[in-house]
Amino acid sequence: MSSKDPAHSHTFIIAAAAIGTIFIGFGLNGMLRPEQALSFFGFDPPALLQDKKVVNALVVVESARDVFMGLAIYAASYHGHRKALGWIVIAAGLVAFVDGAVCLATVGQGHWVHWGYAPVVTIIGALGILD
Repeated sequence: MSSKDPAHSHTFIIAAAAIGTIFIGFGLNGMLRPEQALSFFGFDPPALLQDKKVVNALVVVESARDVFMGLAIYAASYHGHRKALGWIVIAAGLVAFVDGAVCLATVGQGHWVHWGYAPVVTIIGALGILD
């Protein structure tokens, strides 16, 4: 199958859309259930109410980033911009690498929750650029 084969492009777009859907799901989860989303980073919810409010607000802000990534993936996919879509998916994979690094550096665990899928997302994005 050549890289110009429409079936190859279609497979990439479906894979990218699945990734976008996952990011939107992560984002909506964080917006609606910030304490549960915090667990993906290995953090425990703060005990003090004021600290809890701040942390929950930051989780919602972080979750908006996830929704943005998913919507950006959908937009590039819908409009047929495969190269841009590939770069957006690579960027999403790099975000997951950073998330894992933060987990490792701050709590010493939880990094593989992010690093387990980061390479897959990054490789799918790279395949889109080469498409």
